[in-house]
Amino acid sequence: MTDFTSVQDKTVIVTGAADGLGEAIAKCYAENGMKVVVSDINAEKGQQTVDQIRSQGGEASFFRADVSSEQDIIDMIEFTVSTYGRLDGLVNNAGIAAPNRPLHEYSAEEFDRVTAVDLKGVFLGMKHGVQAILKSKSPGGFIVNIASLAGILGNSSMGLYTSSKHGVVGLTKSAALDYAPYNVTVNAICPGTFRTAIWGQAPEAVIQDFAKIISPNAKLGDPREIGHLALFLASDLARYISGAAIPIDAGASAGKLTPTKWEHPEILE
Repeated sequence: MTDFTSVQDKTVIVTGAADGLGEAIAKCYAENGMKVVVSDINAEKGQQTVDQIRSQGGEASFFRADVSSEQDIIDMIEFTVSTYGRLDGLVNNAGIAAPNRPLHEYSAEEFDRVTAVDLKGVFLGMKHGVQAILKSKSPGGFIVNIASLAGILGNSSMGLYTSSKHGVVGLTKSAALDYAPYNVTVNAICPGTFRTAIWGQAPEAVIQDFAKIISPNAKLGDPREIGHLALFLASDLARYISGAAIPIDAGASAGKLTPTKWEHPEILE
């Protein structure tokens, strides 16, 4: 089998799906016949994502949830099961950033805030989500955690975000072992830098200059690429992949890019 028909009619929750990478994942899932619960704290934009999915013939519903609240997570999962009768998969995408500064200049309150969303939120989603997946007796249960390139590499001036995303990768690996005997895969996607709403109205020249610094191919990623990887991990094509932290970063995590003068640059002509 080399297509994605295996995901059809699976029910999945995508958190933080009002925009950005979560929106791209939710739309990709729906385009391939999955029933998607779009969750976010932004009800207006979250409903817009649902409306766009429905306008394309997909099936989706919205549920407002703050992933740092255990009760919100419980209610989100109960809504999904009561609406669609089951849960097959969960994408823990919701997250927040922190200001760039050296570690000693962060406050304890900032630590608590970032960790509550970026790490505790993933833990709560996995804790309650996997129980619903197991109770649904899904033949292809899956959890996809959206970590970051910062989950596998260190970053100066990003101690809170980096530590939380490293924690997400750790949770992913441990949970993959916990649930492998029950045919539930658990993987993490570690994105580099992508074109999302975070760029706002930044001039294209500024974006391109930054891309040249941050990315080996001098480009920012297309969020749909994250959606395609998440779709693969949700499908029967990836049932033997679990516990992986998969970078999608144009090679940024492969090592240092050293400028080199080619002896035969004419092959590029």
